[in-house]
Amino acid sequence: MCNNRDVMSFLDGKSIMITGITGLIGKNIATEIINYNKDLSHKPVRIVGCVRNTGKAERIFDKDIPYLSYVVGDIRQIDLPQSISVDYIIHTASQTSSKGFVENPLETIDVALRGTEKLLEYAKTQPVKKFIYLSTMEVYGTFLDDSKVDESFPAHIDTMNPRACYPESKRMCESMCASYSSQYGIPVAVLRLTQTFGRGVEYNDGRVFAEFARCAIENRDIVLLTKGLTKRNYLDVRDAVRAIMMVMSQDETCAVYNVANESTYCSIMEMAHLVADEVCSGKISVIVNEDSSNEWGFAPTLHMNLDVTKLRSRGWKPQFSLRETFSDMISYMNERKA
Repeated sequence: MCNNRDVMSFLDGKSIMITGITGLIGKNIATEIINYNKDLSHKPVRIVGCVRNTGKAERIFDKDIPYLSYVVGDIRQIDLPQSISVDYIIHTASQTSSKGFVENPLETIDVALRGTEKLLEYAKTQPVKKFIYLSTMEVYGTFLDDSKVDESFPAHIDTMNPRACYPESKRMCESMCASYSSQYGIPVAVLRLTQTFGRGVEYNDGRVFAEFARCAIENRDIVLLTKGLTKRNYLDVRDAVRAIMMVMSQDETCAVYNVANESTYCSIMEMAHLVADEVCSGKISVIVNEDSSNEWGFAPTLHMNLDVTKLRSRGWKPQFSLRETFSDMISYMNERKA
């Protein structure tokens, strides 16, 4: 996936813990390391995956993969192993459903805060070289124009809106990471990812990009429940994995990075037309059928044009266009549809 074995050489002989290993980003990171371990010219990388049940993990990764083991449980109470040394922790586990944010805001907050605290407390007991926390572009809130947003921008979040449970809990987790770094010396890096998708998205995923892909596969018109005015950048999961690996290898005590493909900046309406007109060659159409109830928990209309100058200065650059990302995701989902 990374197409650059040198990117991962710093992991040789190390152990890495991945929470949310059955989620999109977690399983792509693990798959990349599993493939890396097939090269016998270097020392293997040990993976410890945190899961709620092993059944799903074993369906994704098969059974008895060398150097892959699991710890099982809710991330808030999980019994993390003390008998091994963990060199790197990547915390990807999180609620990702907008509908879930609205229906279960307290659960969203609790999982974020207690889960992150649990892992940071664990990191105090380990020789951790880097603790990676995956955050979100939503920590910046809403902007009304196309101005570039770098890592220093203040937040514009309506805390009285229950959906703010997601970005506000992410912001608190970022602060928790910085505080543990300051007080206990844990090297941390926060990555504020834009909406990320691609190979590995499940067929029944409820997010808008997956619905667009299903429409393409099932030859259905794309029906938008809003005017599709929100504009943001997007990111191929392969580029996300490369960014995580690159940041993880940096010798920094406490850092934060925006992660996005700046060239993909577009509205949801424009993205829908890219799928309908380009990916599907005009065989399906885009229809607007607004739903004023917002029972799906859509975020407020926003413009989020992330500036990734800082990440680029470290040598990272995205490799996959939005069209390539959709084509790859559609192919993956089509292979696995029920």
